[in-house]
Amino acid sequence: MSVAPIHVQSVVDDSPMLLRRWAVVAVCFTIALLDGFDTQSIAFIGSSIADEFSMSTTSMTWVITASTVGMALGAITLGSVGDRIGRRRAIMTALTIFGFFSLLGAFAQEPWQIVALRFLIGLGMGGATPSLLALAAEYSSSARRGMSMTLVLLGLPGGAMLGGIVAAAWLPVLGWRGIFFLGGILPLFLLLLCVLALPESASYLATRPDEASRTKARALLRRMTGAGIPDGAPLLTERRDEQAGSVRALFSPHYRVSTMSICAVYLANWIAWFLLLQWMPTALHEAGLSKEAAATGTILVNGGFIVFSFLVTALLTRVAIRTLLLAMFALGIALALGLSVSGANWTLTFTLLTLAGLGIGGQQLVLNYLIVQTFPTQLRGTATGFSIGVGRTGSIIGSALGGWLLTVGGVGGYFAFIAVPLAVAAVATMLLRSRRPGVSASSESGELESSPA
Repeated sequence: MSVAPIHVQSVVDDSPMLLRRWAVVAVCFTIALLDGFDTQSIAFIGSSIADEFSMSTTSMTWVITASTVGMALGAITLGSVGDRIGRRRAIMTALTIFGFFSLLGAFAQEPWQIVALRFLIGLGMGGATPSLLALAAEYSSSARRGMSMTLVLLGLPGGAMLGGIVAAAWLPVLGWRGIFFLGGILPLFLLLLCVLALPESASYLATRPDEASRTKARALLRRMTGAGIPDGAPLLTERRDEQAGSVRALFSPHYRVSTMSICAVYLANWIAWFLLLQWMPTALHEAGLSKEAAATGTILVNGGFIVFSFLVTALLTRVAIRTLLLAMFALGIALALGLSVSGANWTLTFTLLTLAGLGIGGQQLVLNYLIVQTFPTQLRGTATGFSIGVGRTGSIIGSALGGWLLTVGGVGGYFAFIAVPLAVAAVATMLLRSRRPGVSASSESGELESSPA
């Protein structure tokens, strides 16, 4: 008697979010905290490193940039690795890289060693994010997927606040080497947590050719969803004609336009976002605020990002993705132009900066959800990593442009220019194929494949 086939994603989508599945999201969120922790802590310990090694400002720029470059490459390479060897293994590999080289940073004796280690730490930091997002998405029901991915992404600003608090409180006691050491110990503890409590993606296992992997997939589906999955039931998965982890497959005729459009939006959006984040305190100081008061802008922008993320999450399953993105870019352009003429009206300026967390930064939440809708399981980590890697390139460009824009155009010209990459991102968004909320590319086209029993 034949056993009816089981569509893996449908089981996950339609079953309730049990505590076990929320636990996966919680572990992914905790790991994402490390990214923000390291990014913010280096801003606090940078001056101490510069003092000990008598490094110039230019030399310290290399320390910060090396990490950003490493994160871009890590997102692309380890995101692809996650599609080949599994989300869990890719996350554990990223944590090992992060922790090991952070520990070595505590014993650095030369400036070039700091630069090299920051690059390698960045590989680990950037490499974890694509697999974290993919794993959280693949264990979330369709009704809770947006919320799950939002929670993981909130680990970045949450970790940044934690990193600032820890560095400010413990730097006088531990010194910069102690902060590096702490940054190495934490991921190793989380590595142990992954060994004990983080399951592999059932969707990923169902795409593997061996029966042992499919047996594990059935067992995980039973345990994580409570569904009755018969032994030996064929597992239906998404499209499998593309090679898992292949960047080339992202540019196949089926995905080419989507890949190029999404990457263009990532690039332009990150240019605008990092222009704002990296240079806004300096711009506010030049506009007349004290350095301490100018720092309030950073708190408001990140706070706005966190608060408005829940609004964005609520809209993800109710509004077409392209429509939502275009509305957010329109808001961001209006905010940038408003900031360019707000002058010393600080109430208006701080209100606009709070809204910028939605109109300039909030698109990142939507874009990661869009990738889940657009690409099948075996390309999801690759697509996320490749897109985030392109976005990280935008962060480098945005960080480099700010000083020049303030010199050439002043505070008003700097804020006004932020509208330019946002407008480019809006044009790229128009090329995206609009889908019904909550509908993936694979379910829309009906392109499923059955694994052998």
